[in-house]
Amino acid sequence: MSAEALLQTPLTGAHRRAGARMVDFAGYDMPVQYAPGVLKEHLWTRAHAGLFDVSHMGPGFVTLETRSGDPAADHAAISALIEPLICGDVAGLAPGQLRYTLLLNEDGGIIDDLMIGRPLWENRQGMLYLVVNAARKAVDFPLIATAIDGRARLDRADDRALIAIQGPEAAAVLGGIVPEAAGLGFMRHARFDLEGTGLLVSRSGYTGEDGFEILALPEMAVKLWDRLAADPRVEPVGLGARDSLRLEAGLPLWGHDIDETTSPVEAALDFALSKKRLKAGAIRGSARIARERAEGPARVRVGLRVLQGAPAREGAAIADAQGHEIGVVTSGGFSPSLGAPIAMGYVPPAFAAPGTALQVIVRGRPQTAEVASLPFTPHRYHRAAA
Repeated sequence: MSAEALLQTPLTGAHRRAGARMVDFAGYDMPVQYAPGVLKEHLWTRAHAGLFDVSHMGPGFVTLETRSGDPAADHAAISALIEPLICGDVAGLAPGQLRYTLLLNEDGGIIDDLMIGRPLWENRQGMLYLVVNAARKAVDFPLIATAIDGRARLDRADDRALIAIQGPEAAAVLGGIVPEAAGLGFMRHARFDLEGTGLLVSRSGYTGEDGFEILALPEMAVKLWDRLAADPRVEPVGLGARDSLRLEAGLPLWGHDIDETTSPVEAALDFALSKKRLKAGAIRGSARIARERAEGPARVRVGLRVLQGAPAREGAAIADAQGHEIGVVTSGGFSPSLGAPIAMGYVPPAFAAPGTALQVIVRGRPQTAEVASLPFTPHRYHRAAA
C-alpha cells in the first residue's frame, strides 16, 4: 500500500519531521525507528524514557443509553453488558481502575486482548474505557456494538492520539507537565486538564517498564508530543523497539503469540480469568478452559533462550534435545538488554520447565536453546505504597 493510501495519526507529521523511517502497520503510516536505531531506542527506554505513538490502537468508550444516577447500579449495568464477551471481572473494578482482559470466542479462543477501565468520577459511572489492538478493531468494535445494541453505545476514539511514555524517568517527565498524573498507581487512570483540554492518562504500557498512556485530542496531541520530546530524558521510539521491549517483558502479541485458536490457559494468561465467573460457567469457552486448568493443555507458551547461533524468528520449529519437532516459535529476536537471542513459542507441558534443553531450527540448522522463565527482564511497574 502506498504511503498516501495509509491512515495517518495526528502525529504522523511530527515523525516525518524527526526523520523517522515509516512503514505500513495495521493500515497506518507508522514510525518503525528513528535515527538512533532500534537497539539504542530500546536501551534508552530501559534507562530513561521512550516516547511512542500508539495512536493506531483502538481506544473507545461504551456508555449506557440511560443511566439511573446511582453510580454503583450504573456500573453494574454496563459491566453486565460487557462481561459476556470477556473472561475478566469488570463488575469488581474500583473507580479509576484498569484491567487487562481477553475477548473470547465460544470455544475459549482469544479474539483479542485489551484493556478495560472504570472511570474515577461518580458522574461518569455507567461508562467504560477500553483499548483494543490495532489489527483487531474491525473485529472487536462490531462485536461490542452488537452486544450492547439498544442498551449502550460505543464511541470510538481512534481519531485521537494515543501517546505512550515508558521508562524509569517517565513519571518525572510527565509529572513536570501534568503533576497530578505522576500520582497514579499502576493500572489506574484518570482525566486531567492541560491548558483547558482534557487528557485521559493511564499508568500502563507494553514495555515492562513504568509508564503512561495518554489519550489526547488531535489539537493537543502535537503540543504534548513536542513538549515531552523536548525533555533531555526523552527520545522518540519506533515500533521496532516497542516489539523488542515487549518480547523481553514476555508480553504476547495478537496474531503471533495468541489468536482465536489459543486459550488463556495455553497462552499462560489464566491470571486474567475471573475464577468466580469461570466456576459459574459464565465465560465463553468455560468448558474447555476448566478442562485445561484441571487436566493441563496440549501446549503452553514458554520463553526460550537461544544459546547458540542466530535469533529464531516466528515460524521456526522447536525440537527436543533429540531433534524431534515438538512446537513452534511465535515471536523471536535479539534482546538488547541481555545481548542474546530470545524467543517465545509453544511446546507440550512436559517440555515447559525452565532449564529444559531444547533446539530451535533456524534455516534448516538445529541450534541449542533452553526454556527460560518469563519475563526475560524484570517488570518494573509502579506499585503504590500500601
